[in-house]
Amino acid sequence: MYDEDQLLPLSGLQHLAFCPRQCALIHLEQCWSENVLTAAGRVMHERVHSGPSETRGDVRTVRGLALRSLRLGLSGVADAVEFHRALNDADGIALPKRRGLWIPYPVEYKRGRPKRGNCDAVQLCAQAICLEEMLGTTVPEGSLYYGETRRRTVVTFDDSLRAETERLADEFHTLISSKITPAAELKPCCKSCSLTEICMPKVTRSAVAYIDRNLKEAS
Repeated sequence: MYDEDQLLPLSGLQHLAFCPRQCALIHLEQCWSENVLTAAGRVMHERVHSGPSETRGDVRTVRGLALRSLRLGLSGVADAVEFHRALNDADGIALPKRRGLWIPYPVEYKRGRPKRGNCDAVQLCAQAICLEEMLGTTVPEGSLYYGETRRRTVVTFDDSLRAETERLADEFHTLISSKITPAAELKPCCKSCSLTEICMPKVTRSAVAYIDRNLKEAS
């Protein structure tokens, strides 16, 4: 268990799963550089967070909900948490001024499209673990909403994903405690990273274009 003053940003898990060096640049060296992609993502999050809470049928939606887990040592803000009315009295939690029991269902909004790997799913799973700890209930699944496809991808919080999330939370704390930024390594994901010029200033556009070309040929 961590103390309040040891909590790290929950969003850092997504950064770590995407690229440990990017995570260190953002959370150790306080580097940030916005591009068209990150700007569009920021605007999307701001719109979601500023929206009002609402109830539609058997779904209550709360936006911009503060989250915390002392077990993972993380804190953050959920884009949206839906509370779905439980089908039986054995599941869920009570909500103020609402009849019956409700099951939390986190929804994270992403600007682009589904990625390879679990970096987005891990971030969502960490939100679920926070909700479970805060509310004393079980959160079986949630969704990632992607702006380009305008569709949700359902994420089941199974044992494998939970274990990966807990492992990355431990690695995140170890990285921050070490105060060491991993060495730069040119990878396919670099072409979409807003920190490329900060991370590897000598990398030219032709090198990034080369990676892009090879990815297209491989697909």
